[in-house]
Amino acid sequence: MNVLSDNFAMFREGFVGTVELTALSALLALVLGTLVAAFRVSPVPALRAFGTAWVTLLRNTPLVLLFLAVTLGLPALGLKGWSSFWLAVLALGCYTSAFICEAVRSGINTVPVGQAEAARSIGMTFGQTLGHIVLPQAVRTAIPPIGSLLIALAKNTAIASGFNVTELGSVQKTLNAASGYNIFVIFLWIAVCYILITFSISGLFRLLENRLAVAR
Repeated sequence: MNVLSDNFAMFREGFVGTVELTALSALLALVLGTLVAAFRVSPVPALRAFGTAWVTLLRNTPLVLLFLAVTLGLPALGLKGWSSFWLAVLALGCYTSAFICEAVRSGINTVPVGQAEAARSIGMTFGQTLGHIVLPQAVRTAIPPIGSLLIALAKNTAIASGFNVTELGSVQKTLNAASGYNIFVIFLWIAVCYILITFSISGLFRLLENRLAVAR
């Protein structure tokens, strides 16, 4: 217990940092992922090509490589002034958005085609059909896989510790470098913190799934 009590402020800062990084990255991923999913089912060929390229590129790029591209590439392009934290949010959010996109697109594919055709027959545009008819139904199917993806996102935040971001991974590195602490106890407390975060995400999405479930 002395590992936690002696370094409680450090653990608290790392825990809050991980929660903030997870929440902001998840928000960015959900917005981008839904938008790119709309592109992938769009009747406009250029948008479909962009969506396909986005998903293919990001799903097949290691997250560490994406972190390097963002942290080193953006300043080289003249986009300076971003903190390490926001660069990490950008990298995690963009990476996860590719997987969110596929989860949403799978949900869209479960909606009967006849509903979209009926919406078009009464004069609704593609955007109106998607926003009012298709997506509300697709979300019900997409919630479980999205929850799993956000749990993976929470664990992926540990990579940010290698890029000067304060979160649980950086706490573990700092304490490992200090003398007098058992490394297994350090890992135990870090694991407990991650379990609290992932269980919270799992509980939230289980609640959403139950609330949005269709009575059968």
